[in-house]
Amino acid sequence: MRYIYLISPKKIKKNFYKDLDEVLSQKKVRYFQLRLKNLSKKKIIQISKKIKKITIKHNVKFILNDKYKLVKDTRADGCHVGQKDGPLKEIKKFLNNKIFGVTCHNSLMLAKEAIKFRPTYLAFGSFNKSSLKPRAIRANLKLIPKIKKKIKIPIVAIGGINNRNYKKLIKLGVNLIAISSFIWDNPKLKPKQAIKKFI
Repeated sequence: MRYIYLISPKKIKKNFYKDLDEVLSQKKVRYFQLRLKNLSKKKIIQISKKIKKITIKHNVKFILNDKYKLVKDTRADGCHVGQKDGPLKEIKKFLNNKIFGVTCHNSLMLAKEAIKFRPTYLAFGSFNKSSLKPRAIRANLKLIPKIKKKIKIPIVAIGGINNRNYKKLIKLGVNLIAISSFIWDNPKLKPKQAIKKFI
């Protein structure tokens, strides 16, 4: 079962593409999100073309973070947006039938608003302290059962998820777990070794 939503490291280094190929070969990742801030449109397109070849090879969906207007140029399968990335109605119309994910933080109200625009999934968190987003709004585990009762589309848990805390999220009903730092910035394990820690 592919239950991992893998998010890119903050910077794309020389060995990244080889590492990504090895990580995706484990067949645990359903989505790969490219999350890069402050890069030019040209650079994002260049990086995306290389990533797209790898995701196609391993049957993984390639998602852009925030930059929904670059989906066509990058050949991405869709886009993930936050609450400040633009009107959801406009973004949904632009993406048409592409994958469309929305961050809802710790809010059932935001989730109810988002589902009006037929997203593919909703993301909630941060459920733990996150090095990727240290200032992220913290979410309570008690939120998950409430969401599952009200919302029937897949939900993604984000924020500081590692091999020690992911199982409780899945047991509560989370469909996908978003991981980044544990894979790419692990001081003890290489990316391929790190992904194997998720059973």
